[in-house]
Amino acid sequence: MLIKGFGLVFGESGSVVRQEISDEVWVVLEPLLPAVRTAGRSWTDHRLAVEGAAWKYRTGAPWRDVPERFGKWNSVYKRFMRWAEDGTWERLLAEMQRRSEAAGRLDWVVSIDSTIARVHQHGATLPRHTGGFEGVRWCV
Repeated sequence: MLIKGFGLVFGESGSVVRQEISDEVWVVLEPLLPAVRTAGRSWTDHRLAVEGAAWKYRTGAPWRDVPERFGKWNSVYKRFMRWAEDGTWERLLAEMQRRSEAAGRLDWVVSIDSTIARVHQHGATLPRHTGGFEGVRWCV
């Protein structure tokens, strides 16, 4: 049973199991993912790999710390990278944005960060190139 909006599922023993992706979202995502290869070694379930990648980026943990419940961390990493290289993630994002915009649920609000980063003390005495006209040769 899924508690909508929380991504919680009750296991057979009555324990609560946290899901990274709800069943409602997975129904939309699954058809957009590449077909499972039939030749060679069998892949782990797409959902486990996607949830493992989601867990990794939600927590900020290293790939090696992805819990075993998502499969081997290296398998999750390789699938994530393979899909990054072949454009799967870009296609998935574009399709989800298209669907959300068509349903009127997409708000294109942009936030600009005004954080100031100070230079390290050893970099403070380096020559500065300000983009001015000094030393620029004009061709007419």
